[in-house]
Amino acid sequence: MEETEIFDAVVVGGGPAGATAAADLARAGAAVLLLDRAGRIKPCGGAIPPALIREFEIPDPLLVARVTSARMVSPKGTEVDMPIDGGFVGMVDREAFDEWLRQRAAAAGAVRLSGTYDRLTREHDGTVRVHYRMGGTDQEQSARARVVIGADGAASAVARQEIRGADRMRYVYAYHEIVRSPVAGQGKFDPARCDVIYRGELSPDFYGWVFPHGATTSVGTGTANRGFSIRRAATALREATGLDGAETIRREGAPIPMKPLPRWDNGRDVVLAGDAAGVVAPASGEGIYYAMTGGRLAAEATLQYLATGDARALAGARKRFMKAHGRVFWVLGIMQRFWYASDRRRERFVSICRDPDVQALTWQAYMHKKLVRAKPMAHVRIFFKDLAHLVGIVSP
Repeated sequence: MEETEIFDAVVVGGGPAGATAAADLARAGAAVLLLDRAGRIKPCGGAIPPALIREFEIPDPLLVARVTSARMVSPKGTEVDMPIDGGFVGMVDREAFDEWLRQRAAAAGAVRLSGTYDRLTREHDGTVRVHYRMGGTDQEQSARARVVIGADGAASAVARQEIRGADRMRYVYAYHEIVRSPVAGQGKFDPARCDVIYRGELSPDFYGWVFPHGATTSVGTGTANRGFSIRRAATALREATGLDGAETIRREGAPIPMKPLPRWDNGRDVVLAGDAAGVVAPASGEGIYYAMTGGRLAAEATLQYLATGDARALAGARKRFMKAHGRVFWVLGIMQRFWYASDRRRERFVSICRDPDVQALTWQAYMHKKLVRAKPMAHVRIFFKDLAHLVGIVSP
């Protein structure tokens, strides 16, 4: 590219957050460079709710499966089915899904480059220079921009350089193995059901999962305990679910943030989105919807800054995100800290999942990405049932 070329924005990272931000900016007429490190696939269950499909116009062919129920498995092996009444959860293959999002950004006008981000420096004219290395070489190149959107994952180099407190991000370390799906009905495998397994030997503070992706299935686990072997746990999970003989296609691991950072911008020319900003839901580990929402809000904040020259506009991305979703993150954070603390508590948690009110409100909140306010008596009933479990009146 020409040395004199100045982009309105350089987006570092081509996952759901970065690709969404780049596409939205390009559609609005901004000059955008999307810098992505090739070859990386994030370990992810791949679940996307109907709200995401609708808001971000995801075509049906990208859905490799439609899940219509979840099975919660307690530490003692109790199984509780949670059917989705009149709905579904879409499942995507992140390798194909993320590339489609990047292609959509390019089709909208974003310039795509494959390279590894190195650092930022500032020019005398007020622009920011993004230094990067092209794939497979040590040769450093650079691009100039008015704004940088850091969407380069949980261990974001952009965030660590530019955002105070980013180095104190809290993580769950996730690992999964993508295996060839068995035929329907083989063992306990159901291609239309997600299995969530709460058992200390699989994860001391999170959960294990079996998420079907059509021809393939994600089998994985996560923990914030650095001394716990999630690879051995994944092996044990495959044995326990009858998937130990399935063909292994690939293995992936990465840190997953569990709490939004208190600040997403540097007050000058950088704003974060996606995992870099910490927007993965506690307890569930869901991140694709929140990443894409954060990418859209980062693009909106960037456009406002470009139009006004007021760097305070960049802080609007976090403000709008937390206004819409902050309460959900707070509730899920409390739930994870309490219910996932021990197998005894997780046994009670799975027991609570039998309740029809819990199931109905859980699925409505998940599919529509809002806390359900329309059924106050259901919330009251759930409160007293939870209280009974907490004080031990009800046995698991």
